[in-house]
Amino acid sequence: MEKAYNPANVENRIYKFWEEGNFFSSRPNPGKEKFVVMMPPPNVTGKLHTGHALNFTLQDVFVRFNRMLGKETLWLPGIDHAGIATQSVVERELLKKGIKREELGREKFLEEVWKWKEKYGNTIVNQLKKLGVSADWSRLRFTLDEGYVKAVKEAFVRYYEEGYLYKDKRIINWCPHCHTALSDIEVEYIPTKSKLYYIKYPFKDDPSNYIVVATTRPETMLGDTAVAVHPDDDRYRELIGKKLILPIVNREIPIVADEAVDPEFGTGAVKVTPAHSADDFEIAKRHNLEFITVIDDHAKMVNVPDKYKGMSSMECREAIVKDLKAEGYLLKEEDYENSVGHCSRCGTVIEPLLSDQWFVRMKELADAAIKAVENGEVKITPKKWEKVYYDWLKNIRDWCVSRQLWWGHRIPVYYCKDCGATIVSREDVKKCPKCGSTNIVQDEDVLDTWFSSALWPFATLGWPDETEDLKYYYPTTLLITGYDILFFWVARMIMSGLHFMYEKPFDTVMLHGLVRDEKGRKMSKSLKNIIDPVDVINEYGTDAMRFTLSYLSTVGGQDINLSKDKLTASRNFVNKVWNASRFVIMNLEEFDPFSYNPDSIEYELEDRWFLSKLNKMIKREKDLLKKYDLGEASRELYDFVWKEFCDWYIELSKVRLYGEDEKKKNDVKYLLWNALDKILRMLHPFVPFVTEEIFSYLPHKERALIIAKFPDVKEEFINETVEKDAEYVFDVIRAIRSMKSDFNIPIVKKLKGFAITQNEKEKLLILREKGKIEKIAFLESLSIIESKPKNTIKSVVSETAIYIDLGSAVDIEKEKARLEKKLATLMNEIKKLRSRLQNKRYLEKAPKEVIEKDKAKLEEAEKEALIVSGHLQDLSE
Repeated sequence: MEKAYNPANVENRIYKFWEEGNFFSSRPNPGKEKFVVMMPPPNVTGKLHTGHALNFTLQDVFVRFNRMLGKETLWLPGIDHAGIATQSVVERELLKKGIKREELGREKFLEEVWKWKEKYGNTIVNQLKKLGVSADWSRLRFTLDEGYVKAVKEAFVRYYEEGYLYKDKRIINWCPHCHTALSDIEVEYIPTKSKLYYIKYPFKDDPSNYIVVATTRPETMLGDTAVAVHPDDDRYRELIGKKLILPIVNREIPIVADEAVDPEFGTGAVKVTPAHSADDFEIAKRHNLEFITVIDDHAKMVNVPDKYKGMSSMECREAIVKDLKAEGYLLKEEDYENSVGHCSRCGTVIEPLLSDQWFVRMKELADAAIKAVENGEVKITPKKWEKVYYDWLKNIRDWCVSRQLWWGHRIPVYYCKDCGATIVSREDVKKCPKCGSTNIVQDEDVLDTWFSSALWPFATLGWPDETEDLKYYYPTTLLITGYDILFFWVARMIMSGLHFMYEKPFDTVMLHGLVRDEKGRKMSKSLKNIIDPVDVINEYGTDAMRFTLSYLSTVGGQDINLSKDKLTASRNFVNKVWNASRFVIMNLEEFDPFSYNPDSIEYELEDRWFLSKLNKMIKREKDLLKKYDLGEASRELYDFVWKEFCDWYIELSKVRLYGEDEKKKNDVKYLLWNALDKILRMLHPFVPFVTEEIFSYLPHKERALIIAKFPDVKEEFINETVEKDAEYVFDVIRAIRSMKSDFNIPIVKKLKGFAITQNEKEKLLILREKGKIEKIAFLESLSIIESKPKNTIKSVVSETAIYIDLGSAVDIEKEKARLEKKLATLMNEIKKLRSRLQNKRYLEKAPKEVIEKDKAKLEEAEKEALIVSGHLQDLSE
């Protein structure tokens, strides 16, 4: 083994070893318990970011753990075609060359996209491999591969045949930049400071009288076909049915009564623009109102007076407001903050437009998805997300699934240009089944990317064909994803799985938080705080990044604050594991653990203590990972490896390793080998590269650590009494070291030690472990005495007083003077802190974290003062 661990020299080689060994692959095995995870497919345009790093690390930990438990483990990887995102990227690349996609035409443009996909589409796959992802790459799926296209067509046709899919002219969310319809959850609502305009709408029969309407979008009034009031609003009850004259346009419009109107908004009278508002659309249908489109798909004004034609909606707003003022129709305007819809892809303000689109009826599908979680069939963790899930599904609208793009799953609908027939078909249609015409055209639109990804858990396994994979692997076990796509993807997979497979798609959904910077801020280009995982891997190593993300994870799915300090701590841990392993392996030269008889071992106290702790840790890690709490598992494992194994067991083992007794040497060699072997197996899911590399040097019989068996718990070794006895001995050693440190005496300086105790068990433990205490605490001798000796300082451990003889190690008088000065400083600090923390004004105004910091300082100062005064008392007796 190299003296220092260098991730750059190890990681690529180890990953290649895993791939060549075919350790990631899985095949149906009906006689074996399965563990199945479907990888949330990253976009084909994607590059590894911190969200990916967290998501794929979490998945890989559970996949590796269950593989080591002996389960038939499938982690199926994939890539999403990402309709809007990919088309936008390729369009931008073509525009750099002065080429517009319309100039190329659909077929040529799609050829360009496929070329781009072949060139850049595997970027994220290669980066996932760098992260250590142990997915079955032989099964890599792409949402536009031949089998997947077949599944998407099947789903569309079945929905249509069953009456769930229909085409209709309705209000949709339209992105003027991406030039496509969007579903409700692809719209991001951002609080925006705007104006509320109060406009007079005069009565037809008395133009001097008017009703006042409040609106944030005066430009849309050009398409108004009514004014609506609540039927129970006493202010307007007598006006219902009367006619108004629409300002600027001079069109006659009615006053209608509708319960959808909020009497508390504005004046309680609202303009009705059916072609540009989802709520107004529903009002218009109930009252048979006219639909007038005044904004087109480029967000330009149409079907309006000539002076406004061709203006952008915002330009028109300014012009309309100016004209309303000039003609006396604008009563007033107020500052107003409202939520404005933006395209989640490009950030453009959304236009609600009346458009002919394909929709999926959602009510029945949503009800089934609600029941699946309510009855525990599908578990969502953290549980707090269940309410959010229910609220969305209970208020769901029909899903607009058509997109005005070229890249994606083209809608399998054909139109006969001669007889007007609409044909929905799994196969390409060349001839009209009604009139026999060959004058057939396919629908120009493609399906929403989420429509295809909603089929992911079963379409990837061969559906609609009844394959062996589908029979064995479905339903899957675990889905891990960010909480931000609970609606986009998770809910839709549950709906699709229940509908097409008649069974849930997975047992458990684990939602994790976002990765933020060390100050808790969301990462963004503007803040210049984006952490690139590839840069982190290059600087700290993959294992350090994976361990940091695991360590910071919580079962509650809170966001994670990533910092260099935390990454450095994880890198130090990886190096600690390497150095400890190197020490053990160096001491195993010419020792064969497989030919050694463990029954012949003469266990010492620290052996029994460590075996108890080790088996408790194995049991604990299994329990935590089965509950999907890898954060707590990694934190407890960190403490166990660093403190119990490295700081104590290895140090105590040196007494026998460097001793003269060959039997004791061999006993402890076997025990160190056994300990390291089990620790590497426990650590492997979290830090796979360093553990696999170390394992290659350690005597073993498995082909690789990745497929080695996870350690079994040996209950017979778990012994609380032994642990308590050993901890007492360790506390004695700690006390001696701490006293030396208090007086700046080098730890290796050998002094005389004494113990006074009336507790017979503690006396017996000191006598029995005397030799080890002397060696580890660097004592010249340790004696049990009856009364306190001179020139000693004391520390109390349980019922035992431990003394060390300062002798010639220090100048007693100088030390007393130093301690008196130190105690005075501490008492002054304590006085200041107590005064501050008793000040009501300070407690009311100071930030909570500052107050907590002061409380911690006070507690620490009081503890230190107690120790110093104790030492002073000892030296004065």
